[in-house]
Amino acid sequence: MDRRKFLFSLAACPACASAAMAESAAPHWEYEGERGVAKWGELDSRFKACAVGSEQSPIDLTRGIRAKVEDLSFNWKPQAFDVINNGHTIQANVQDGSALAIGKTTYGLKQFHFHTPSEHAIGGKRTAMEAHFVHATNDGRLAVVGVLMIAGAKHKAFSEIMQVAPKKEGEAKLKAALDPRSFLPKSRHFYRYEGSLTTPPCSEIVDWNVFEKTIEVAAADIEAFRAVFPMNARPLQEINRRFLLRGL
Repeated sequence: MDRRKFLFSLAACPACASAAMAESAAPHWEYEGERGVAKWGELDSRFKACAVGSEQSPIDLTRGIRAKVEDLSFNWKPQAFDVINNGHTIQANVQDGSALAIGKTTYGLKQFHFHTPSEHAIGGKRTAMEAHFVHATNDGRLAVVGVLMIAGAKHKAFSEIMQVAPKKEGEAKLKAALDPRSFLPKSRHFYRYEGSLTTPPCSEIVDWNVFEKTIEVAAADIEAFRAVFPMNARPLQEINRRFLLRGL
């Protein structure tokens, strides 16, 4: 069994995962300071991949290999999401029913959240923000869709999220349903590569799909997010010997 399949199996097997993890709660981590990104791998043995992993995320999406890749088929449903400030980001939790299909594999949408600046870069340049839509299969496989965000026209859905987003750790609920598909750019060209979670434990179990084109959101809403989280993006990681594919 290769390394990625083994990690997927841990996610699919609670008993295996429990045996592999220490009983104590995971330690608190931050983006800067004594518990910042440079120290993640030292905070807990479960975070070791943050320091020594070879397939870490995010990366610079440059010099992608043009290739025919499996399309992304979105079946996301409008919902009045629960909006969470979890101490690291603003996150919208998703009820069952929304899904992403990649080829013959279907992933359920679990949550989406935001980073500033963007975690991924194109040509070394990061954008103002990035949204991550996190999906999982029943057997624990993960697929994340990344959407790069820039300042521009008001984005109704993002604005509504920021209007209710707690400024301190806590939970709120949207007053009305919003459609997560409004976050998808008009051009559906995207990059694909195998990578990791961008926060501890940095597990290398993620199939990444990041759109090449950006979407616009209001500058005021970007600043509202930064007022709560001035910076919550991990530094770029080395691509090493991975393939970075760019869809035709």
